[in-house]
Amino acid sequence: MVGDLQVDLASVVARFGSKLQAAGVPVAADRSGRFAAAIGLVPPIGLTELYWLGRVTLVSQQSHLEIYDRVFAQIFAGIVDPADFRGDQPPAPTGAPGRLLPRGREAVSQLSQPQAHYPSWLGDVGEGRDEESSQEASLAATLSVEERLRNKDFATFSELELADLRRLTTRFAFATPQRRSRRLVRSIRGGRIDIRATLRHARRTGGEPVHLVHRRHRTRSRRLVLLCDISGSMEPYARVYLQLLLGGVHGTSAEAFVFATRLTRLTKVFKGVIPAVALDRAGRSAPDWSGGTRIGDALATFNNDYGRRGFSRGAIVVILSDGWDCGAPGVVAREMARLHLLAFRVIWVNPRKAAPMYAPLVQGMAEALPYVDTFVSGHSLAALEEVLDAIGSAVG
Repeated sequence: MVGDLQVDLASVVARFGSKLQAAGVPVAADRSGRFAAAIGLVPPIGLTELYWLGRVTLVSQQSHLEIYDRVFAQIFAGIVDPADFRGDQPPAPTGAPGRLLPRGREAVSQLSQPQAHYPSWLGDVGEGRDEESSQEASLAATLSVEERLRNKDFATFSELELADLRRLTTRFAFATPQRRSRRLVRSIRGGRIDIRATLRHARRTGGEPVHLVHRRHRTRSRRLVLLCDISGSMEPYARVYLQLLLGGVHGTSAEAFVFATRLTRLTKVFKGVIPAVALDRAGRSAPDWSGGTRIGDALATFNNDYGRRGFSRGAIVVILSDGWDCGAPGVVAREMARLHLLAFRVIWVNPRKAAPMYAPLVQGMAEALPYVDTFVSGHSLAALEEVLDAIGSAVG
C-alpha cells in the first residue's frame, strides 16, 4: 500500500467516494467496489499507481478530471480542501501566506516521484511523456472504455463509441437454460435400465445380468430466437442490437430475424463471416430498413413460416422493439398469444422503458405486454446484462 501504511481499505475507499460525490463526481457503490477490488488485485506501490487505479474505476467524464485530481490530493496528501463546488468551476486552492499551492495533476505529480507524469486518457496530454507513461495511458484508456460506455444510452453513441462497443459485445455470454431431450444416451448410473443392452452383456456372463446398462435422457440448450425491430423509430438502437443478434448467432447458434414492414431472416447471412461483412449484408438483406412498423404482420409471418416448424417451440424468444405498430388493432395481441403458447419464455426489450415517465400506452406494446414474461429496457451496456440474465434464467 502507499507509504507502507496499514489502513482500513474499506474506510479509505468509502471516504474517497463520498468526497468525490460531494464535489460533484457521481460515484456509485459499484464503482467504489471496483476501486477496492483493483487495489486488492494490484496493490499500488506509490501515489502514481493509486492515482490511476482510482481514475480508471471512478471517473467516467472528462469534465470530472479536475475535480478528481483535487479530491485525490486532499485525501491522500492533505494539500487541497475541495469545497462543495457541484456544478461550478472548482475554486483555486489556498495555502499559507505568500505560498501558492500546486493545482490538479501538478499537485499530484509533486507528491510522488519528481519525474512522475499524469497524462489524461480523456483529454489533453502533457509535455515530456516518455515511453512508460505512454503505455500507462494506453492501458488506462483500454480499461476505461467499458466504464465510460456502461451506462450511456445507445442512441447517443458516436461512430467511435460504436466501434468500441463492437469489441465489448464479443465478450457477451449467451447461455440459455437446459431442457431434457427425448433422445436417450448411455449412463453409468441412474435413469432407466436398457433391457436390450443388459441382455447382450449377459451373454458374456453365462446369461446372468451381472452388469446393468442404464440410459437417461440427454440435455441440450434451449433454442434462442432474436427478432429485432429496424423501423425508423428504432434506428438509433437497431445498429447496436444487430451486434447482439450477431453475437447470438455466433455464440449459441441462435436464429436471427429483423422486421419493419416485413420479416427477414438473417441467420444464414451472419454465419461464417466476419462482423463487418455480416452487418453490411444485413443492411442489404432488409430493404425495409428505417421504414414503417407492422409488428403484428411480422409476428404472423414468423409464427406461420417458422414457429410451427419448431423454431419457437420450447425456445427463448427475444423481441427488441419499442412497440410502435402501424398495423390493424388486435393483430399483435393475437400473434403474441400464439407465440407465448409455443415458446418457453418471451422477453421483450424496449429501450424507451428507461425513460422516467414511461408507460406502455402505444398500441403494439399495450397489446403485447400481457404475453411477455420479462420486460426490460436494454438501452445501455448495463441494461443488456439484464437481458442476458433473463435469457439464462431457468424459470419459464
